[in-house]
Amino acid sequence: MQRYEFKVIPAPRRGEKSREAKTTEDRFALALTTLMNRMGADGWDYLRADTLPCDERSGLTGTKTTVQNVLVFRRPLGAQPALAETQVLAPVPRLGPATEAPLGPAPAVKRD
Repeated sequence: MQRYEFKVIPAPRRGEKSREAKTTEDRFALALTTLMNRMGADGWDYLRADTLPCDERSGLTGTKTTVQNVLVFRRPLGAQPALAETQVLAPVPRLGPATEAPLGPAPAVKRD
């Protein structure tokens, strides 16, 4: 049986400006296309869009219910290399802001 990991992100609320996208629908479709292509490049498959209720604070003691539109993506667990239980990550030293090294995975340290 295939196992998956899931990622849920907010759906775009506004479209992207472009010379080719003149109407609101075209701009929104462009924003959605850009988002889905970016997620697909990282190995995520689009699964579905959901609208879910969300309770928010309103004033000091009140709450109101709003809806949130989210996009659900999934990818097989084997698509992203996982750390073995025996591996321990070494701490990454902090450099000054002018010489900050790009972030990345720390080298693995084996325990004996």
